[in-house]
Parts: sequence; C-alpha cells; structure tokens
Amino acid sequence: MNQTANSDVVSEPVRLRQRWQALRDEQPRTRIRDAAEQLGVSEAQLLATGLGETVVRLDLRLDALLPRIETLGRVMSLTRNAHAVHEKRGTWRNIELHGKQGLVLDEEIDLRLFFSRWTFGFAIREPHGDGLRRSLQFFDASGMAIHKIYVEEAGREETFDALVKEFTHAEQSPRLSVVPATPAAAPRPDSAIDVEGLRSGWRALQDTHEFFALLSRFKVARTQALRLAEPELATAVKPDALTWVLEKASAAQLPIMIFVGNPGCIQIHTGPVKNVKAMGPWMNVLDAGFNLHVRADHVHSAWVVRKPTRDGVVTSVELFDEAGENIGLIFGKRKPGVPESQEWRALAEALAQAMPAREVA
Repeated sequence: MNQTANSDVVSEPVRLRQRWQALRDEQPRTRIRDAAEQLGVSEAQLLATGLGETVVRLDLRLDALLPRIETLGRVMSLTRNAHAVHEKRGTWRNIELHGKQGLVLDEEIDLRLFFSRWTFGFAIREPHGDGLRRSLQFFDASGMAIHKIYVEEAGREETFDALVKEFTHAEQSPRLSVVPATPAAAPRPDSAIDVEGLRSGWRALQDTHEFFALLSRFKVARTQALRLAEPELATAVKPDALTWVLEKASAAQLPIMIFVGNPGCIQIHTGPVKNVKAMGPWMNVLDAGFNLHVRADHVHSAWVVRKPTRDGVVTSVELFDEAGENIGLIFGKRKPGVPESQEWRALAEALAQAMPAREVA
C-alpha cells in the first residue's frame, strides 16, 4: 500500500511535466505563466517539475540571500501582475530589510518588497540560445510569481552557482503543495461608506503613503473611493489613457515614474520613456534599460488622482482591471520634500480634459 501511495505521489509531477512538454511541442512560444493557466496549475508547480535537473528549490533566508544578489552584477528584475509586466536592468544595491518588508533603492532597480507573501524560491538554469540562462524566481503560497531576477552579466556563472549551493533547500521534491489564492472581498455598498468622512480625510492627507491607511480606515475599495470622491480629487478618464500618457510623455521626454506590482512586490521605473509601441493588445515601452508590457484591452477604468501632501498636490494616473485590481500607476518624477513637476501636472490635467470617461463603473 505504501509503495502504491509513493508511486502516485511521484507520478503526479511526472505526468504534469509530460503534459507541459506536449504543450510546448504544440505551442513553442507559450510562456510558462500562460502554460500553467492552460494546464490548470500554478506557475510554481510547473517550474517545480524541473527540480533535480534545471531547477533548485531555495531556502528563503531572505535576510542573508537578498543582499548577496548584488554579487550577480547587472541583472534584469521582472515584476508582473495579471495584466502588466515591468522589466528593469541594473544592479541590486542599497538594500534595506525591515522585518517583513524590504527596499531596493538603486537608481535603476527600485523595489518595495513584502515578505509575508514570499513562500517559494527557485534557482533556474535553462537552455537559452547557445548557453544557459540563470535566474532566481520567487512565488507566493498560491504559486503565483512575485519577482524574478535574470543574470545578464557575463562571468557571473560561478558566483551564481556558489549562491545556489549555499541556499539550496533541504526539500527538493518536484511535488509542490500550494494553497488557492484568496479572492478579494467584495466592496461594501456605497450606502455603508462614510462618504463625507472619506472626502475630509482625503483632503487632510500629508503624504501619498497615507492613502492606503485612509482606505482601510473607511473600509472602502480603491476604485470605490475614487468614484465616491469629488471631481477635484479624482477624475475618471477613458481606459486608453495609458497610451495617451506614454505617447505624450515620450514626445516631451518628460521624466515619469511607472509602478507595477503584485501583493509581494512593487517595481518602479523613474525617468523618461522613449520607444512607445503598440503590438496587438499590448502597449509597450521598449527602452534599453526598461521594458513595460501592458494588456491595454484589460484596462477597465482609469483615473487622474490628486492627493494633497505637505509638499503640495501629487497627481497620478491610475489603471484598474474589471475587478478593481490595480494594473499600474504613473506619477511625475519626484522625491519626498520636492513638489511634483509642473510639466507632469499639466500633462495629467490635459488628460483629464481631453479624455473624460462617459461613465464611471
């Protein structure tokens, strides 16, 4: 009986790997995230089928592991959600770890990390071109990707291999147990919201980071708050606002900040965007150190949002999917203590005038 049970446990990832190989044979350009969705499993479970060959599970001693990523030299850091992919090239420097949160504050790699979501980590060596592509990849408890780091600098192979050896997890079974992702709670009805209190609290903000606490205090969903706010605080614009903003910012070479994240990581680009290009349903930025890919057809609502701070009003363009989940945020380039640029504010206000939404969902 035990032999049969053990055989079943082993055969499950084997069968999954066979199904994945069959899918790759049929659709060789299919990315692993899309393959996982088609096969009805998580990306981490699919990746784990390579354990013992191309994949090594990592021991997530993050306080020791993350500061060592700088030794890998120039990398490509990738953060995504269901609708947007954000890729930055640079070196992991100026890492700050504060319990369950962390920061990477290099000029090129700029991250906000939320470690309570980090459950699995893997090192991957996969065939790529004439050699191997090496990466570190991190996932949440449901097997959804949080962050990926690809080694791009030649001569770092031995450093990568030594790092993997040091942080190899004791458990290397290809069978990975994940938990279903928890669906977001439905927003409370508008009638249950203290709308006047919400608006008053919004006008009293001193820092953009207080906005999340404001939403929590009034138990209101983000898009619900935007809809209930007065027009001076939030203006609904057409869903294709992303294209308008990127093209205008590119033409003016206006430095902006583009945030894309998921519950475990937020990645930020700061600077101008140059090569803005639509490809089918994707709107892209294809610059030397920064790539952005957004499913523009998945943007259900977009807003010009104004938050008072001690440095003056901070204006953002915010994009959401049909469920009200954030796809991305765009700000003008700024630092704490410095007012936002008048050029960015003018561009955002021009968007509000040029592309007002006919209906607010």
